[in-house]
Amino acid sequence: MLRSMYSGINGMKNFQTKLDVIGNNIANVNTFGFKKGRVVFKEMISQTISGATGNVDRGDGAGGVNPKQVGLGSQIAAIDTIDTEGSTQTTGRVLDLAISGDGYFAVRRGNADDGEMLFTRAGNLYLDNQGYLVTSAGDYILDEESGAIQINGGATDEIANLSIGTDGTITYIVDGAPEETSPIGIARFRNNAGLEKAGENLYRNTANASEDVEDEVELLAPGVDGAGKIVSGALEMSNVDLSEEFTEMIVAQRGFQANTKIITTSDEILQELVNLKR
Repeated sequence: MLRSMYSGINGMKNFQTKLDVIGNNIANVNTFGFKKGRVVFKEMISQTISGATGNVDRGDGAGGVNPKQVGLGSQIAAIDTIDTEGSTQTTGRVLDLAISGDGYFAVRRGNADDGEMLFTRAGNLYLDNQGYLVTSAGDYILDEESGAIQINGGATDEIANLSIGTDGTITYIVDGAPEETSPIGIARFRNNAGLEKAGENLYRNTANASEDVEDEVELLAPGVDGAGKIVSGALEMSNVDLSEEFTEMIVAQRGFQANTKIITTSDEILQELVNLKR
């Protein structure tokens, strides 16, 4: 069989994956805290017809000869998560939070004490009927001590003038006296792109994101040791650029079409070989 046909098949599969990633990016253009993906290709192995020969190796006084190789197509090198900070949209809602700088909100899924710790940049937060600060999915937001944040012991009907500072401290008034919670915790990683997407705007720690994945991530107060600061009344938007995605879509579509032409041309050549029998 012709090598070009298999190269075309590989190329079609790769560009189809690229279109899948682009489609997901466009679908999440208005998703708070979403980080776009990017597909990177690399050359597949090459078949060596003859190796390189140096001037001395030949022994006949002629110059060296370059290797002769035929490439066997492409493959996916990586599907990256581009963790650049998205633009900030002002909402005016106190419990809408954005992180200005590096880091992620830490959440506890399931049980407030020993549930799985996950991470997010989406800061559209709420208070449940027990006064806990939660995400839209009901996951508990954690403070710098990795504990769930509860406002006034759950008696939220007794508070007034709730506000959240840039240091992550939630301040409110109870019976005319100011009260405050521990600062909202911020998680930092050595390699943000190494986090695994867990769905619902959440990320999971991996062995390539932090030094020790077996232990829970130590949380920081906002603005401490490189952690970003909290911006109340605003949300971080998706970092998807539609103009860039549509351009990449055109390139992927044309690349897919070009690879189909490789297959049809190879098929025509095979047909000519079959016709030689006539």
